[in-house]
Amino acid sequence: MTSPLTPPITTPLVSPLRVRYQTIEIGDTDLHLCTLRDNQQFSDPLGLALSLGISSATWPIFGIIWPSSLVLANHLANYHTAGLRILEIGCGIALSSLMLNQRHDDITATDYHPEVEAFLTRNTLLNNDKTIAFERVDWANDQSKLGLFDLIIGSDLLYEDEHIKLLAYFIQQHANKKCEVIIVDPGRGRKSKLSTLMLEYGFSSLHTKPLHTDYLEQAFKGHILTFSRL
Repeated sequence: MTSPLTPPITTPLVSPLRVRYQTIEIGDTDLHLCTLRDNQQFSDPLGLALSLGISSATWPIFGIIWPSSLVLANHLANYHTAGLRILEIGCGIALSSLMLNQRHDDITATDYHPEVEAFLTRNTLLNNDKTIAFERVDWANDQSKLGLFDLIIGSDLLYEDEHIKLLAYFIQQHANKKCEVIIVDPGRGRKSKLSTLMLEYGFSSLHTKPLHTDYLEQAFKGHILTFSRL
């Protein structure tokens, strides 16, 4: 659904892009979002994304609302998060972070893409909410000072086999001794390999199918991966 909202923009995008405004309903929460118009957009005039190894083909992935992100946000809508320090990994448009922020949760968002922070700021303004802590991180060379978290979330993170070990180690580096990890995987065939590594870090593993996904246009073939360390 297209929204007529026209927010003030204090953090400009690097260069003009075609975007769209929409409202996503997560339970009883309405989230107003500015996203890329489609996955054909590209803008890297300074070559920053290219220097980070982000090609023109993968550049727009961050700016679209994907089914996995909808599943994660709807799953968290009924999850007890009060009092937890929460980290979203590979947040993209950060649908879950925006929802949790609207509930006044302690949420920090991270991503590798250089445009994510501008869209996050823009969408936080759209929803009249407080600023969301953000840090651009590289799993392969983590120089962040994020600290430790009680709940770590993410969706559609396992694009390549090399990501599995990097992701598991990054989670381990930022997980409290007592921590739960929730990752929605659309079915890329790597969930068992990730689970094996998470078990080595002391986490139990549970794969479940999401229930009541009538908010999706097509049946969801993936799983919700839940890793717990008590």
